Amino acid sequence: MTRPALSVGIAAAAIGGAIGAVARWGISDAFATSTGSFPWATFAINLVGCTLLAALPAVPAIRRSAVLPVFLGTGVLGGFTTMSSASEQTFVLLDGGHVAVALSYALGTLVCALVAVRLVDLASTPIERALIRDAEGDD
Repeated sequence: MTRPALSVGIAAAAIGGAIGAVARWGISDAFATSTGSFPWATFAINLVGCTLLAALPAVPAIRRSAVLPVFLGTGVLGGFTTMSSASEQTFVLLDGGHVAVALSYALGTLVCALVAVRLVDLASTPIERALIRDAEGDD
């Protein structure tokens, strides 16, 4: 896979990022939680985004494209997922004395994201993983 020209890559990441950020905002707004409760919308956003990001290299059309990985990965899913909101929400929960909720949210996000990536990995075959490594230049 080749890299897109700098201006094309920047445009792809910016447009994708705007799409992802608006989608995240819409979901967060539609499923807002009250102070002190588990931030389910952000949790789901990060889990879905993490899973999709892990699955992107398994799609041959994405591996063959110079622009799609930047648009979908860095852009859409980068704008969709939100470590900053997760961190801020954890801090607010801790600051409000909701230690158990904060810890379950922070640890739950990490554990579930890692499990999701592992499940995506297990769903691929050794041949697919070799193709992905070759396309990405990983050893």
